[in-house]
Amino acid sequence: MNHTQNVTFEFFQKKCREGNLKITPQRSAIYEALAKDRGHPCADVVFQRIRKKIPNISFDTVNRTLLTFAGLGLLKVVEGHGRPKRFDPQTHSHHHFQCIKCNKIIDFYDKALDAIKVPKDIESRCRVTDKKVVLEGICADCKK
Repeated sequence: MNHTQNVTFEFFQKKCREGNLKITPQRSAIYEALAKDRGHPCADVVFQRIRKKIPNISFDTVNRTLLTFAGLGLLKVVEGHGRPKRFDPQTHSHHHFQCIKCNKIIDFYDKALDAIKVPKDIESRCRVTDKKVVLEGICADCKK
């Protein structure tokens, strides 16, 4: 399986059209910066990169655009557990390992976790739209 199959400009255009979102140079640049980054960057990291191409863009524009993209299904928000939100352009089913020392987020794939059952109590009270597992610990680099 190609785990980057949905991170293309065609995917970006399709999702924007479906959401009636105009494709602007700013939005294109923001998506491109995010799509090239496998490190699950926060809005500030994306903003610093975009500012090199578009000096007059504001942090608020970048942040709002990222949240709009999440609403369209162009990316997923990875909660930072008290830290800034991080953004992931990989929208297919996968899970995360987050290092508690350096805050690195690593994607991993596991069919058994994809098939995890939702507890009946939650299923009866809520509508589950996505399932993901986040493991926390110390990454290989920090373990050294």
